[in-house]
Amino acid sequence: MTRRLPKRLLAALHASAILRIRAGSDHRFLGIWVVVVRGRAFVRPWDDSPTGWRRAFLENPNGAIRLEKDGPDVRVRARPVRGERLYDAIDDAYAAKYPTAANRRWVRGFHTAKRRRTTMELLPR
Repeated sequence: MTRRLPKRLLAALHASAILRIRAGSDHRFLGIWVVVVRGRAFVRPWDDSPTGWRRAFLENPNGAIRLEKDGPDVRVRARPVRGERLYDAIDDAYAAKYPTAANRRWVRGFHTAKRRRTTMELLPR
């Protein structure tokens, strides 16, 4: 059975607008969106570049997150996820969490097949 992030951390992730994430130890922390679905935390890159955080996680699944800019590091590992029903639930979570007109373009963009396939789950390490 896969361990999940603690409920208190999931609640904080759900409440936060921006998550800071670092893949491995060589990358810097970047601000991204995070959603919580069915007690699990998910992230998607906007630009899945070869030198980006998602590709770094594919090479080495260990990294860290921060809820605040200068907050403590929380060690995580990331893994790719699959499944149309799960992708749909994650799409819905992005739309619910980021509902403003300014975010609409980004939410629609996360709904594309290309970006859905880049979804990663954050797990404790």
